[in-house]
Amino acid sequence: MTNHPLPRIWPTLHYRDARAAIDFLERAFGFTTTMVVANESDDSVVEHSQLAGPEGGGVMIGTADRPGNKFSQRPTGVASMYVVTSEPDALFDRAVAAGAEVFHPLEDQDYGSRDFSVLDPEGNLWSFGTYTGEG
Repeated sequence: MTNHPLPRIWPTLHYRDARAAIDFLERAFGFTTTMVVANESDDSVVEHSQLAGPEGGGVMIGTADRPGNKFSQRPTGVASMYVVTSEPDALFDRAVAAGAEVFHPLEDQDYGSRDFSVLDPEGNLWSFGTYTGEG
């Protein structure tokens, strides 16, 4: 993995089954888990985790509905992410092989991007493409 600068924006998602979500994000999208903090009394509960994207950036994942944590009370399965990738075809194949549900097929856009969108097992929308934004 290439060393990238640490992200300055950390999208944070909460899942009913955070451990399964982490596993899925690794298998489907190539994220690498860099930190997992489990609940002291229940190892299945993820208090905090950090995953690095294969081409930079990162996300934080935690278990939803943790008592005493108002951030974890937000609705699950409603996030929408866009991730820049230089290899959309290979990533699309990897995501589908890992069981991601296709929301929008892999295709070239009129603005020059090649992209696709899939749903993770809890319904969050993950879009990947070559569009890097305007400078």
